[in-house]
Amino acid sequence: MRICFFTWAFIALFFSGIPAFASESLTAASDEEALLAGKAFIFELKPQRQKGGGYKLVYVVDAPIDSFWKFKTDFDNEFLLTNKFIKSHQMVSRRGNVVVTEDLFSEDLYTHRPRAKFRWQTTLSPAEYRMDFVLLNPEECGQKFHYGHIQLEALEFFSQKTKVTQKAYFDFFGVFFWVKYPWYGGMRHFLEYTARWEQDTILKLKITYIKKSAQ
Repeated sequence: MRICFFTWAFIALFFSGIPAFASESLTAASDEEALLAGKAFIFELKPQRQKGGGYKLVYVVDAPIDSFWKFKTDFDNEFLLTNKFIKSHQMVSRRGNVVVTEDLFSEDLYTHRPRAKFRWQTTLSPAEYRMDFVLLNPEECGQKFHYGHIQLEALEFFSQKTKVTQKAYFDFFGVFFWVKYPWYGGMRHFLEYTARWEQDTILKLKITYIKKSAQ
């Protein structure tokens, strides 16, 4: 069903008036306290020299950085299937620090091709605790591009906690509405769920990955 131009214009104006995102950085002491308590902060970003959308997601997990790095870089795993948005996951190949994986999402998060498998290439930088990722088959997934990175940071006074900063940039049909939509199915809901799921999952598996990081 087609929606007229004036309807789309009204929706755009409505969403643009919703304060869905925090400012671009954490500034208040209360923000830092909330971050340590488990709150996830989301900042809207714009891709450089490209159209589309982007975000910065910042949260803290209750695990030392080395064990959490092992958790994040364990690509041949089954725990990802406990994430309600992921229907299937497999590691396709690994050559040194370059890993290729495929994910099938259980819901139409940001594509009009719900059966498309997202093929990601992730380049690991262990010394910097950084992961750079790029979607290798954007057209197949109904996207123009999708790339970003994940940076882990050890907290100076909280050795048992790790700060996670994830940035991503992407473009696809309807990207504005997905980014701005503040309820279930929108970007904010997806990212908040992702952060909570990761915080809960590492707690369940922390002993396993502490042992692996000590090997």
